[in-house]
Amino acid sequence: MVVGEFTQDTDLLVIGGGPGGYHAAFRAAANGIQTTIVDAEPALGGVCLHRGCIPSKTYLSMVETIHTAAMSKAMGVDFGKPKLDVKAIRVWKEQVVAKLSAGLESLCKKNKVERLQGTARFEDVKHVAIMGGEVPRVKFRRAIVATGSRSIELRGVQIDSPRVLTSRTALELADIPKTLLVIGGGYIGLELGQVYAGFGSKVTVVEMTSGLLPGVDSDLARPLLKRLKDEFEAICLDTKVVSMKEVQGGIELGFEGKNKPPSNKFDKVLVAVGRRPNSRELQLEKAGVEVDDRGFIKVDERFQTSCSRVFAIGDVIGDPMLAHKAIHEGTVLADQLAGKNAVFDPRAIPAVVFTDPGIAWAGVTEAEAKEQKLDVVMKKTPWSASGRAVALGRTDGLTKLIFDKPTGRLLGIGLTGSHVGEMISEGVLALEMGAVGFDLATMIHPHPTLSETIGETAGLIPG
Repeated sequence: MVVGEFTQDTDLLVIGGGPGGYHAAFRAAANGIQTTIVDAEPALGGVCLHRGCIPSKTYLSMVETIHTAAMSKAMGVDFGKPKLDVKAIRVWKEQVVAKLSAGLESLCKKNKVERLQGTARFEDVKHVAIMGGEVPRVKFRRAIVATGSRSIELRGVQIDSPRVLTSRTALELADIPKTLLVIGGGYIGLELGQVYAGFGSKVTVVEMTSGLLPGVDSDLARPLLKRLKDEFEAICLDTKVVSMKEVQGGIELGFEGKNKPPSNKFDKVLVAVGRRPNSRELQLEKAGVEVDDRGFIKVDERFQTSCSRVFAIGDVIGDPMLAHKAIHEGTVLADQLAGKNAVFDPRAIPAVVFTDPGIAWAGVTEAEAKEQKLDVVMKKTPWSASGRAVALGRTDGLTKLIFDKPTGRLLGIGLTGSHVGEMISEGVLALEMGAVGFDLATMIHPHPTLSETIGETAGLIPG
């Protein structure tokens, strides 16, 4: 490694160490491309591993255990009231992250990917400056931008206070506040709201639109919303926060709308109103890389930007902002750069909300089918008819399938219930393979399982 004022050369420079970035780097190196990856953090993994997906799902699994223990009393097994050790909970989460982080470090060495720490800024179409690292400058032949996204702030309202949380600081779990206001009814707000409610906080959600989980099928959202009404202190729709100030012992807020919370003071406030791309600080204009009015980098079907040397993947190029989408994009792009015949052309990208009950879907939704004026047939099966769901005491689920009426081909699948994130892949494969209802109905599902509901629902389609 050359240090000082010298410039280091690399064939491929990957900027960003999240799932999309490190998968692209590992794949490119495996394809024989000299690869360097740079990230501001000391370890690979990005927001997903260190401050997002993995920590939140770790906490959600703990809350699921609490819920299961409470439900087991009706089954004749009483564990008593759980006792929470917040420090031990944090330690477990940190151990999970550390183990996965160590695995990435090992893969980095195995694939002979050079890793640099620092913040990258483009100087021109061939060079980036690395701020805060041992290597001050890198010359590249090709570069991949995979810098992800960050939480959006409430401009003109949000204040700087340790009592005002983002998804990042909420996952640090400094304590369990007695009262928590969640601003934003999207999946991040609801997942973290369930975490804190499960750990003992009295949670109130404020959403400025008329419904939670915008874009999610209402049939799928309904079982979750029913449960949240019991778990949360209040859900206030058509209401927005217009002011925020710190007072003794909490945060005082001002509200406008139809359903103002019964209290305007909370111990802590979580702002979860969306995410924006990490593109502003890259000095992309110096490399001739264009962005849209929201800050997303413009790319073509091969992830090439307006600069022929620079490519981009993941959250920084736009919706859907999902880690698994970024992973697949990074893998395809690395193969393309190696000269392989690879394309990113998925028929379906699955989405999962890891609440309890969870929600998962892929393909066309009912609303999209109506908007596109598709000739479809839809069938639903409530899990009250599932032997496995009844045995688990979790009949609050639903399986919904959407088929093209003329051809019988599956167009969309939606699931609500326990562990639906583990079930959705069957539907994704069916969509990718162009399966028809007969295929799903006649394949043998193991019994008794929740996946049987997919076959049973498909069997409702007239042969």
